[in-house]
Amino acid sequence: MENLLEIKDLYVEYKSNKGILGGTEIIHAVNGVTLDIKKGEILAIAGESGCGKSTLARGILRLEPVKSGEITFECRNVLNMDKKELKSYRKKAQMVFQNPYSSLNPKMKIIDTLKEPLKINTDLTDDEIEQIIKEKIKKVGLSEECLKLYPHEFSGGQRQRIAIARALVLNPEFILADEPVSALDVSIQAQIINLLKELKEDFNLTFVLITHDMSVIKYLADRVAVMYLGEIAEIGTTKEIFENPCHPYTKALLSAVPQITGKTSSREILKGDLPSPSNIPHGCKFHTRCSKCFERCAEQNPSYIKISESHKVKCHLYI
Repeated sequence: MENLLEIKDLYVEYKSNKGILGGTEIIHAVNGVTLDIKKGEILAIAGESGCGKSTLARGILRLEPVKSGEITFECRNVLNMDKKELKSYRKKAQMVFQNPYSSLNPKMKIIDTLKEPLKINTDLTDDEIEQIIKEKIKKVGLSEECLKLYPHEFSGGQRQRIAIARALVLNPEFILADEPVSALDVSIQAQIINLLKELKEDFNLTFVLITHDMSVIKYLADRVAVMYLGEIAEIGTTKEIFENPCHPYTKALLSAVPQITGKTSSREILKGDLPSPSNIPHGCKFHTRCSKCFERCAEQNPSYIKISESHKVKCHLYI
């Protein structure tokens, strides 16, 4: 399958104030991520809060400053694009944010919210813009009447449908969806998940799905990249990750998924809390929480080991 986007050795860092203690500290949010995103797939980036997955997504769109690395799209490095090239890139790469309550302007009617990206990025007439908006709002399961209303007049699920419609109006090639259902009621989550799956097929979209919910990943994703402290700990097809998880962190994430079963199976339980990204452990980033840790883990950061052509893991247990 052809690569749509190629990420090589990407680093994203922040400077953060230490509060009343004064001074600053460096937050190492993304640490050398190399990742290929294939055309037409849904790639899930999984991990607990604070692992860097949302920062990675924002870095891909250059919504966050990137320290170093490459992001290649259509043979061009996104990080070297000028304003005109970046504008063209962002027409093809859209984002759906986690919270539909904060991602829509409360002072704008829905029709104006959807018009805005088309007016900025195209030379279409008002009639052509209106036709596109009506098509897209129907595609996400809402009626034309909602275009006259304001965001506060909708439920959370309806607002997320509007946010998805806004991402669709420019006919993008791929969409980064950052925890698109985590702020919604459980009863609404399934509707939005099914909508994303339907849109992917209808528009031949590529999705990068940022989520901590492994059950959503199992249903939606073609491949899974498991992220820990700014690194990809394991990557493989969804079947490989769920049926043959290799990294202890991946096993712990899967163990946390609630299951209705009479069997008592061995579970991988995480020790302690996620270390601060301003004080990343030496050696394997996961060794401070790993039940399988041995001496080498604290001294040396492991290299990737190929389990299959599509499955690799960063763990000393497989060297």
